[in-house]
Order: sequence, then structure tokens, then C-alpha cells
Amino acid sequence: MHGLGNDFVILDARIDGCAMTPALARAIADRRTGIGCDQLILLGTSEIAELRMDIWNADGGTAEACGNASRCVIALTGAATIETGGGVISGASKGDEVEVTIGEPRFEWDAIPLAYPMDTAELPLAWDEFASPMAVNVGNPHLVFFVEAIDEQRLRAMGPAIEHDAAFPDRINVNVARVTGDAIELRTWERGAGLTLACGTGACATAVAAIVQKKAVSPVRVAMAGGALSIGWAPGEPILMRGAATHVFSGEIDLEAFT
Repeated sequence: MHGLGNDFVILDARIDGCAMTPALARAIADRRTGIGCDQLILLGTSEIAELRMDIWNADGGTAEACGNASRCVIALTGAATIETGGGVISGASKGDEVEVTIGEPRFEWDAIPLAYPMDTAELPLAWDEFASPMAVNVGNPHLVFFVEAIDEQRLRAMGPAIEHDAAFPDRINVNVARVTGDAIELRTWERGAGLTLACGTGACATAVAAIVQKKAVSPVRVAMAGGALSIGWAPGEPILMRGAATHVFSGEIDLEAFT
């Protein structure tokens, strides 16, 4: 499945289970010798929600949350509540789209987390032209840079250095955004996956940052390379995300062939 081109292999392990490992996740995600995806999603049972969703990045690392994958899992299974590493989310299909409610954004330095206390509204850090971002955790940690013009090649070049900077002990997702009238144009470098066509939590983090900085009002349209999401948020409230979730194909694989 994919959410605006951010694509996933979803394995349903609620009945038989699956012993996922970093090496196996990398093998499945490989676009030449595996199936190919940005993230691998493993569905399991949960005691606090209808199911659990574990997220493995293409590099074999894990993520706490994924907005695009959440919409896909809701569309696929019909589940109304999903346990993730970033907390329980809820959602429902709305015609051709899926609306997901994720938790309130976190702004405390140790909730991002950062390696040491800093003002998350405007971090005193810079990587060449990428300077003074806002940091916010929306289930995943994100930086948001507002720029006059988006240069994907520069983001592709600088993304790895920012993602792996020692200031971010859990690594970081990097968002470069431009406000255009009543919408936001966004490109995201995802930790463990690189530059993707869309990032649901990145859209949420960027919308929150724009609303806090009075660059936009809720709900706001966030346009990415793969399509657009509608993001709604008010201080003290959870974030609402609405957009497409697309089924591509279903099949079976022999996991032993990847080991």
C-alpha cells in the first residue's frame, strides 16, 4: 500500500506471529532484491487497541509512528484504534480518504529528544543554509525549516548529516517547508528512509510549527511530491490528519528466502 507515494509492505502477524529482525526488514525493503518499500509494517495483537503496528524503516531501524502507514492500516483492516510506539491513534475511512487522530504534539527538549536543553521553538543550530529550525515530536521527532524556496538536491545532500547529528540521540526527521498562501509546500528527509514522496508525521509536525508561528491557520493543506494532506490542530488538542490510502497488491512471500 502507499499513502501519497510513501509506500509500505504490510505483514499481518496477528495469528501466526513473525520474528522480524533488522536484516530481514532490510531484505524485504530492498527495491532490487526484495519487495521494495520505504517502511515495513508489522501488524500484531494489542491489549489496549484493536491491533498493534510496528514500523521498520528501509535501513532496518525502527520508528515510533507513521501517519501515512496509519491511514493505510485503517483502510486495510477497518481498525478504529491502533497501538504504536508513539501511543494509540484512532481513525476511520471518510469516503475515498482516511482521517486519523494522533496525539498532541510535544515541544519539551527531552520529549524530542535532544541531547541537551535547547529552545525547541528555535534551535540555536545550523547546517549551512538550514538554520534555527523548530523541533516537535508528533509520535516521531521532527525538525521544521521554513525557507523561501525548496531545493530537493540540497535536502538530499544535507539530510544525512542533520539526521545523524549528535544533538539528536534518536536521530531526527528533517522537513523543509515553504508557505504559499493558505497552503504549505513540504519535502521531508525521513530518518532511515531518506527523501520520500510524502511523510504523514512530517506534514503534521510542519503544520503544527506553521500554526504556532502564525504562518498558517487550521486546517491547512500540506502539499508534498506525492500529493496533499489536510492537517487540523489547535493548542491542547490532538492532531487530525486526512488523506488518501491506496492498496497496490496483495500476495504471499517465503520469509525463509530472505534469510
